[in-house]
Order: sequence, then C-alpha cells, then structure tokens
Amino acid sequence: MARNVAIGVQDFETLITNDYFYIDKTNFIKEWWEAGDAVTLITRPRRFEKP
Repeated sequence: MARNVAIGVQDFETLITNDYFYIDKTNFIKEWWEAGDAVTLITRPRRFEKP
C-alpha cells in the first residue's frame, strides 16, 4: 500500500503514528552548513511552528 504525503501536518508524532511519508534532511543540513556559502536563503512553510 502506498504511503500518504502529509500536507499541512507539522507534528512529528502524527507523521509517525499515521505512517505518513517523511524525508529526513539531517544530512542535507550538515552538508549545507559545511559548504560555507556566503549567502543562503532558507524558507519555511507558511505558518510553520506558529501557535
């Protein structure tokens, strides 16, 4: 059975409990940090982590 993409879900526990598709970007962040670029733009999803 195919996994669903959790659009709008901002809670890790909900992602795991409902077996939603999740991509861990930890290594990407490490590589980006070590690249040492002068300027980097990182955007966040709208209303992400806001009460």
